[in-house]
Amino acid sequence: TRNFVRLYSIETGRSPAKAIETIRLEAARRLLEDSNLAVKSVAAKTGFGNEERLRRAMQRHMQIAPGDYRNRFGSTRLNP
Repeated sequence: TRNFVRLYSIETGRSPAKAIETIRLEAARRLLEDSNLAVKSVAAKTGFGNEERLRRAMQRHMQIAPGDYRNRFGSTRLNP
């Protein structure tokens, strides 16, 4: 495990944990844009576990809360 983390970090410039978080954020972003799922459900479906973890990750990487992101970038064709 330690060797994998070391090699992955050397090759990609980031840890496997950071890569997974980035992938989860992308999935959450898509769900927030294209679905009416509650933020709690989006967090669960994308592996964050709860709304607070999703909110903290989005604030850290995108400087925006999940609800604000949906209001700004969500599809207008969805019903509220």
